[in-house]
Amino acid sequence: MKKEDAYMLEKFRPDIYQNSIYDIPYKKLKRRGIKCLLFDLDNTIASLNTLEPDSKFLDFIYKLQDDGFKIIILSNASKARVTPFKEQANIDSSYHSMKPLKKKYQKIMKLYHYKDTDIACIGDQLLTDVLGANRMGITSILVNPISNDDHILTKIARFFEKRIFKKLKKKGLLEKGVYYD
Repeated sequence: MKKEDAYMLEKFRPDIYQNSIYDIPYKKLKRRGIKCLLFDLDNTIASLNTLEPDSKFLDFIYKLQDDGFKIIILSNASKARVTPFKEQANIDSSYHSMKPLKKKYQKIMKLYHYKDTDIACIGDQLLTDVLGANRMGITSILVNPISNDDHILTKIARFFEKRIFKKLKKKGLLEKGVYYD
């Protein structure tokens, strides 16, 4: 593999890989200086057909807030999709974020006065969540999708994601189901 190819693959390798948002070692993140957690919505927090947060998620978010984390939903979904989660969990959000582009990450960093080392981004996709965070120098955390149901554009992205996973596995950089923190 060419040096450039290996560099490109690194952009898709998450800093942390866990089964779900509930398995992430948040105490370790706190010790590393993470102050803000950016959560993707669809298939990270909830499946596509879930229209509002459940009590497990709400209790989880309140615990993270009690532990001192700022919680923000950073989603490519619409305002209408994000709003019930934002309002019921009483957290901030960014919708139509256009991940992996940098604009919304930069806006959040400026608005809340965070440095890249203060933030971790949690999501289920290599091509949006992990790539976007890695482009910004933010701690990237990959979790498995909650469901196989995806929007059409996400289904297309998953096709390419499978190829990237194969290349990452071949290089010993990432393997589905082999979790690390």
